[in-house]
Amino acid sequence: MRLVYSFNKKGREAEIWQRELADSSTNSLEVIPFNHDEYLDVNRYLRAQQLDNLYFDRAEGLLRMYSDLERVLSRSRADALLVDNCPPYHPEFLRTLSIYKALRVSDGPLAAYDRDFAYLHAYDHVLYHSPAYSRDLTMAEKLDYCRAKHHDLWPLALFDAGFAGNLDERELFSLRRKLDVVFVGSFARGKMSDLARIKKYFGRRCVMHGLTSPLRNIYFNVKHGFPGWMTPIPIDDFGKLYRQSKIGFNIHNRGKYTVGNFRLFELPANGVMQVSDGGEFMRQFFAPDEEIVCADDTDAMIGKIDHFISHDRERLDIAVAGYRAVMARHRLKSRMSELESLLKLGITNSLRTSTIAFQQ
Repeated sequence: MRLVYSFNKKGREAEIWQRELADSSTNSLEVIPFNHDEYLDVNRYLRAQQLDNLYFDRAEGLLRMYSDLERVLSRSRADALLVDNCPPYHPEFLRTLSIYKALRVSDGPLAAYDRDFAYLHAYDHVLYHSPAYSRDLTMAEKLDYCRAKHHDLWPLALFDAGFAGNLDERELFSLRRKLDVVFVGSFARGKMSDLARIKKYFGRRCVMHGLTSPLRNIYFNVKHGFPGWMTPIPIDDFGKLYRQSKIGFNIHNRGKYTVGNFRLFELPANGVMQVSDGGEFMRQFFAPDEEIVCADDTDAMIGKIDHFISHDRERLDIAVAGYRAVMARHRLKSRMSELESLLKLGITNSLRTSTIAFQQ
């Protein structure tokens, strides 16, 4: 099976995705990476209406992207196209492609009405990263309600660049961990209150870095009582920081309804015991209280972090179990094998449906 994997990443992250997607190819699956970020600023098509405007105006970068994609599809003789996050392909363009098309949605309800649901009719298959969606519906139920043709859960994964593959389990857990608590991630407004409370409680014992700016830092400190200045770090330094840390906490923008980010896998892969929100949906990824510690409000998260800081044996047991789980179940190679099975089944079912419709 030949798969063109279209994604949008920049800089070092783009290099990692390009290399590791290609390296995930096997005897039965050839993955052809296509970075669509190079053609247009993603902020110009973050919402479906923006993309429709670009398509109507025949934006030069957009048309060049579409032409290059068509060449890649033709040259590779691809069996399927997978579009991952921030899709740049207008439905009327996709309608011209006689290939099995899959959309990977990975921002959940935060972006669903901007750039997911508007495109469902243009894809044969929808892959979602988390079983959660809202208080009323799971993501599967929502996609059924939206009449998606076919959908499957396909979580995010651990890339090899996200951990130290040269260290075995014994070496990883023999490292000296001088930091008690760590957080690296999005500095979104929806997380600021929780981040501020945790930082204030643990003080210097808690190290936090985020994707931020001076203006956002000023807002954070004025709004939340000067908990501290957040600074970004290069993506290659994430793992180095994690491997100095005992406990990592994980906060999602809408709590359990957006559970399933990359940090969920990167923390245990670096030997960090993880405390995360996620509620009943966490079982889809890890065994609560065995491979991960769950806490669905800030008070509970602070309490559990505080407990495990002073209970090293308990912390280490969970950290080791989490590490073994992510190595066994959540690495990119494993995830791409799952994808191959899902797409092959989807293509088979699509052909069967088309045959039945033709016969009728």
